[in-house]
Amino acid sequence: MRALFLSAGLGLLLLSQGALAGTVLIVGDSISAAFGLDTRVGWVSLLEQRLSKEGFDDKVVNASISGDTSAGGQARLPALLAEHKPELVILELGGNDGLRGQQPAQLQQNLSSMIDSSRAAGAKVLLLGMQIPPNYGPRYTNAFKEVYSNLAEQKKVPFVPFFLEGVGGGT
Repeated sequence: MRALFLSAGLGLLLLSQGALAGTVLIVGDSISAAFGLDTRVGWVSLLEQRLSKEGFDDKVVNASISGDTSAGGQARLPALLAEHKPELVILELGGNDGLRGQQPAQLQQNLSSMIDSSRAAGAKVLLLGMQIPPNYGPRYTNAFKEVYSNLAEQKKVPFVPFFLEGVGGGT
């Protein structure tokens, strides 16, 4: 049920941004790929259903790969932009970077490049923030979390601070 509210909330956010009018490209990891779930109940499918219910015939392309990192998404993005020519790119990456202990500065650089590439292709961008478990230590955990808010401010992109807020114990 929480996923339904998330997809509804994202749908309303997109509508308020005036970002919908064609193809929505989602580049993410297992969360967006609905790993371990029937894809019909994943948030991407629920978002697509919500958009359809609201009368939008936008095409939603889910280019998410379970286990993907920001570097993997960055490498795949140019071909995805060329193939799908999206009006909106939703970036949901970074969780696997954090779980692997990769440097937050590298995550920020990769996501920044993806935002720039998406905009250069004429797309708007929505950034979905992630957080990692506190057992990585406060310094790393805070630096990781700040990547998303820093990028949103620097690049002037709308973002959801913690996409999994309230899901499965996420706080």
